[in-house]
Amino acid sequence: MIIPLVVLLLAAILFAAGFALHFLWWVAAGLLVVWIFALGFPRADEVGARKSWFRW
Repeated sequence: MIIPLVVLLLAAILFAAGFALHFLWWVAAGLLVVWIFALGFPRADEVGARKSWFRW
């Protein structure tokens, strides 16, 4: 009786971890798109200046 419970618990943990990792990949891809998009536009207080919003 204990082995099926352990197997079910392990399957639930692995399913939850897989779902979380899949979700985090989508979040990371969205942030990458926003970051790349933001590289092309200066901040509102620096319009006309040759500065960027990042330091390097």
